[in-house]
Amino acid sequence: MNTNRRQITQALGGLALGAALPSAWSQQDFPSKPIRLVVGYPPGGANDITARQVAQRLGEVLKVSVVVENRAGANGLIGSELVAKGAADGYTLLMGGLTPMVLNRLTYPKLPYAEGDLTGISTVASSPIVFAVRPSLPVNNLQDLVRLAKSKPDAVQFATVGSGGSTRVVLELLNQATGAGIKYIPYKGAAPGITDILAGNVDGMGVDLPALLPFIRDGKLRGIAITSESRNPLLPDLRTAAEQGVPELTCGNWYAVVAPSRTPRPVIQRLHAAIQQVVAMPEFRQQTINGGAEPRGSASPEAFASFQQAELARWGKVIKTAGIEAE
Repeated sequence: MNTNRRQITQALGGLALGAALPSAWSQQDFPSKPIRLVVGYPPGGANDITARQVAQRLGEVLKVSVVVENRAGANGLIGSELVAKGAADGYTLLMGGLTPMVLNRLTYPKLPYAEGDLTGISTVASSPIVFAVRPSLPVNNLQDLVRLAKSKPDAVQFATVGSGGSTRVVLELLNQATGAGIKYIPYKGAAPGITDILAGNVDGMGVDLPALLPFIRDGKLRGIAITSESRNPLLPDLRTAAEQGVPELTCGNWYAVVAPSRTPRPVIQRLHAAIQQVVAMPEFRQQTINGGAEPRGSASPEAFASFQQAELARWGKVIKTAGIEAE
């Protein structure tokens, strides 16, 4: 009888050890092959640029190649779906952000994947929004813009990237805070929208600072406000929205590394630790700042989840009031 008990105990112990091995093995062995970092937008945009900066340094920390793969389309939904439905092993990640992680959930009646299929690991950077206009528009600040828009209903038109992305909801936030009534004109990307502003076909745009910075510096566009809490050192003379009496417009876009929610916890922890190393690198920080963004990590995946919930609540109010739906 004692012998049988010993055999049973040993067998149960072996089963317990076997159950623990996958988690321990994942932590010790990960990563052992190249990682894909999917970008749901075309090359050259702020999301793509940030992804490539992160990928290079994340590869250095993890000692494997991190390859950026662009899967553009549908406000980032194509790339998000690829990752959400992909293998949950840490080898396929998403460069997420405000639009794919928050706004798409609020503006699309149905996503091609479940809301809980993606989990954020950490933010890596945030970018203020800059409002800029064509130089021929008689506007030098937010007050001028609001007065002009109110005096000519629907005459002032701003380019947006699609109908439900960050450029649209930030414009609606301005409209709701001031009653300006600026009309939006949707484009497939920031670049064609900026081209039409330069051509005089639309009046302006509110978009991530990196997209507009070179045009403002060259005098091709006139910056009238920035949505950061304080002035940006790259445009020190550009007043914040709060300085101009619109504190509600203090906001920004952000970028985060995201994984399928079924990814093992030890792998998530390994990736989170590696991303924090990247965000702390002086070269990454300087490169990010020079591009007009701010390096910013999350203290933990749980901290990111809390941040995301706060963003869903904030932008949900704006979207519901404006009746915004993705097209």
